[in-house]
Amino acid sequence: MTKARFASVVFAGLMVLLWAPRAAAQSAISGQVKDESGAAMAGVAVEASSDALIERSRSVVTNSEGRYAIVDLRPGN
Repeated sequence: MTKARFASVVFAGLMVLLWAPRAAAQSAISGQVKDESGAAMAGVAVEASSDALIERSRSVVTNSEGRYAIVDLRPGN
């Protein structure tokens, strides 16, 4: 994994964690992962974790357009 891709994955994970309180009343978190040049990144793993989830974390992989959606989330931190 290149440094740029690793940095993008870490950035995407941090953004999910920062938006989690804002999205607590929602049942899904979605977005798009892009690299530093603005190109969509396919095949990137995005994870959301919370004590409110039975499985403690839920992971998805971005599609060919870099989009992801983590659905059926319970309210919580």
